[in-house]
Amino acid sequence: MPDGARERPTQADRSRRTRTALLEAAARGLSRYGYGNLVLEQVAKEAGYTRGALYHQFKDKQDLAQAVSEWVLETWDQEVGRFVQQESDPVAALLTLARGHAVFCRRDIARVAIALRLEFSGQDHPVGRSVEEGYEALITHCSGLIEAGREADIIPPGPPARAVALAFVGALEGTVIALAGQVEHDELLAARTAAGVLGLDPLAVTRP
Repeated sequence: MPDGARERPTQADRSRRTRTALLEAAARGLSRYGYGNLVLEQVAKEAGYTRGALYHQFKDKQDLAQAVSEWVLETWDQEVGRFVQQESDPVAALLTLARGHAVFCRRDIARVAIALRLEFSGQDHPVGRSVEEGYEALITHCSGLIEAGREADIIPPGPPARAVALAFVGALEGTVIALAGQVEHDELLAARTAAGVLGLDPLAVTRP
């Protein structure tokens, strides 16, 4: 192959790029307008594709929204979850989660889960169920880390681990929403908020 020559993208490559662009545009739309007000034609336009291209990838709005929910969770796992898994210390894992989530939430796509949970609260809808499953998996994981920290005597005893996990995630979400755009403070304050919920000294948490 001559120097500087590039391999031509395959059909599968082009399809993946199209799908990713549509998912990103739909995630932004869901974050801003919610599921009920999401307009598929506008999603396609923002992504730089036609409505036909969107329907080639997704059969309808519900299919698109569920795909977005799964994609956001996969992206979170890649950008945050894998670093949490690398921590053997439960406290370090929880604080890594808090810091990583704050950084992740600087992106528009991060608010999809919160927006959809609020919109479908109390409803039995496939999109709402998909989001709740992801949320429940996070709560369960945090509960396990809290229990492990208590067994190791590095997290003090207190309310049931699940209750603390719910407070942990809720306080973390509230903090990053309130600090939107304040990238110089969001990561540190998210970690300090998390430490406080766990019963640890927030001031012991410093910038990385």
